[in-house]
Amino acid sequence: MSYPDYRAIQRRSLRVLAAGQILGGLGMGAAFSLGSLLTAEVGGSPAYAGLSATMSTLGTALFAIPLARLAGRVGRRYALATGGAIGLVGAVMVIVAAGMSNLPLLLVSMLTLGAGGAVNLQTRFAAADLARAETRARDLSLVVWATTIGIVAGPNLVGPGDALGDSLGLPLFTGAFAIAAFAQLCSAVLFLTALRPDPLLLAKQRAIDEGVPAPAARRGFGVAVKILAETPAGAVAVFTLAMSHATMVAVMAMTPVHLALHDVVLPLIGLVISLHTAGMYAFSPVFGWLADRIGRTTTILIGQAILFSSLVVNFSAPDSVGAVTIALVLLGLGWSASTVSASALLTESVAAENRTTVQGFSDSVMSFAGAGGGALAGLVLAAVGYGLLNVWVMCLVGLVAISVLLLGWRNKSVHTA
Repeated sequence: MSYPDYRAIQRRSLRVLAAGQILGGLGMGAAFSLGSLLTAEVGGSPAYAGLSATMSTLGTALFAIPLARLAGRVGRRYALATGGAIGLVGAVMVIVAAGMSNLPLLLVSMLTLGAGGAVNLQTRFAAADLARAETRARDLSLVVWATTIGIVAGPNLVGPGDALGDSLGLPLFTGAFAIAAFAQLCSAVLFLTALRPDPLLLAKQRAIDEGVPAPAARRGFGVAVKILAETPAGAVAVFTLAMSHATMVAVMAMTPVHLALHDVVLPLIGLVISLHTAGMYAFSPVFGWLADRIGRTTTILIGQAILFSSLVVNFSAPDSVGAVTIALVLLGLGWSASTVSASALLTESVAAENRTTVQGFSDSVMSFAGAGGGALAGLVLAAVGYGLLNVWVMCLVGLVAISVLLLGWRNKSVHTA
């Protein structure tokens, strides 16, 4: 009996997933940089700015479970393509809502665009479907790295987007979303036509060949919670992903508004967010290599230390564009180290037949945390200002560090018992 060449299929899958991430990243980059400004413009007040990040991350949370279930039933290919198509609809709806100056419709559009974020998150797990244990974090990080190109280019679509918007008669700040809509369409077509054979379906078949039982067809939040309750390392991984994402979204979403209030020009705001997103994705292979070499939990702690240093810099000099830029780069680096290592830890902590269930739950919790962070950050910004916002967020970093240290203490106690 002949077996598939899993390594060759994995290499091809990584190439396709990376290309899809580049395209999908354009939509997320545009939403990062322009969403808060567009929402404040349509709403008529900076107080509405945080709702953009809240709704897009909430959309990611709401679409994460359905897309994970779809992947579990029919494979990654159809799930990723479906998410890209929904993101396309969301980008078009943003343009329509802005033209109507309709804030409720704009928020629903941002929520729909959040499906692109769910695709972004699920793609990193798709990279781990057929990965070997010793290279799992590296393979995952390479796909995360590919997002750099699209998501760094996204905020810099401000100029070309405005030019395109003017030529097409589109509302202010929406030209970049037209480019994002086309990119989402291309990513959906790419996943649908090129992700063959499907890595998740092939991984399931390999597990069956090795005698691993197939999971139930429909598995919800309750099953995921039960699995994580029995898997401390997986629970810590999910908590790390959620709190690190909430930290990142809370600070990142408020930065364009803070800079705009200080009369910083739009291209410079786009550059600051581009450097932040570069920090999020460009060095992910380094953190993947570190996670494989020195361990997942150690790399998580490194990530939390970087996040803490970012918040200290932002708190110390909130009115300095240079200091804010450095802080945003560090914020992205800390998020990257924590997300790559925690994703690898989660994948290897649960049995193969349970992975899509727990991964979908994790992505949903992570996005809900980001939505909550963005919403609360808007209120904190209005109440105490940008500098003190960073002090509030430091609590989240401390909680993650404590949970990781407790996991290490527990594992050490078990091994020495």
